[in-house]
Amino acid sequence: MLDLPPLTARRFAEIEDRVAALLRTGNDVVVTQGEALLPLEACIRGAVRPGSTALNVVTGPYGETFGGWLRSCGAEVVDLAVPFQTAVSAEQVAEALRERPETDFVSLVHAEAATGNTNPVAEIGAVVRGHGALLMLDAVASVAAEPLLTDAWGVDLCVIGGQKAMGGPAGVSAAAVSPRAWERIAANPQAPRRSYLSLLDWKERWTDAGRTALPHAPAQLEMLALEASLDRIDAEGLDAVTGRHRAAAAAVRAGVRALGTLSCYVVRDEDAAPVATTLRTPDGVDAREVAAAALRCDPAVPVQGAGGALAREVLRVNHYGPAASRGTVLASLRALAAALDGLGLKADAAAAEAAAQAAWQAASGA
Repeated sequence: MLDLPPLTARRFAEIEDRVAALLRTGNDVVVTQGEALLPLEACIRGAVRPGSTALNVVTGPYGETFGGWLRSCGAEVVDLAVPFQTAVSAEQVAEALRERPETDFVSLVHAEAATGNTNPVAEIGAVVRGHGALLMLDAVASVAAEPLLTDAWGVDLCVIGGQKAMGGPAGVSAAAVSPRAWERIAANPQAPRRSYLSLLDWKERWTDAGRTALPHAPAQLEMLALEASLDRIDAEGLDAVTGRHRAAAAAVRAGVRALGTLSCYVVRDEDAAPVATTLRTPDGVDAREVAAAALRCDPAVPVQGAGGALAREVLRVNHYGPAASRGTVLASLRALAAALDGLGLKADAAAAEAAAQAAWQAASGA
């Protein structure tokens, strides 16, 4: 890994083009050399200026983070917060825009892995485009886990990372930028320049210059890992990858309902993200203890406690990337059953496994 030939500009550009194909976009794609928080903040600081009015949809902790960045740019921010166990609706977004017709920027998370919900971007994108505002979408958790049609949905700034459903690295990320968004960024005197957060620098020195000479030394190993994750998606087929994530989510939810004691935090199946299932514990049962007990039973399962205000009542089963598999789902349910049993709580492991197997087959056809 340490003595590889340098990553050429041509290969870097080819990786960008493959990311664009994954995002179903003809817009410029900038592959950024850092974790996805880098392009998320870069998009906000580039496109939002003092005097802007921004609608920030909050369905989990990342929406809360965006609100802080938006305010620090001098925007007036309207937070549209909905309960984390639900999704926002296009009607709620439309009503918020009617109440503040001057809104020119909307920030939205597609799938919130931390809370386990997913939002209807196609419908929301149509509303936002009809209003004339820019739409920024955090698709870090949703890319390769569920359909993501950047151009068809009218997404102006679409940010992804490779570390979840793509099964790739966390050290590189990407943003697809529409012509409307580039115009907004170019007209913003506060848009970062000569900065790691500058999308304009990359556009001028790389994209507009013909992508023949990299402006900085690339994060070579991470770029190669991103390329490898795209290879795996191509080999399996994107529809198969998204289908595997859909089946994993359905199996976990069905298994938990049959297990007993725990319940699905996101109430409606149609609001549930395909990358992670959040589970609520009964009153008096600390979710952190359940998660810790499950990991003692099987340290390999992707079970963890929720963060922040949800830590005591919610735990999370991740099923993205390689973990979106029947074997990992069943192992997670067995570990949860053993954990509950060890804590003296109701757990029907056999019923959970049978329900999960049936749900997986129904969702995947296999």
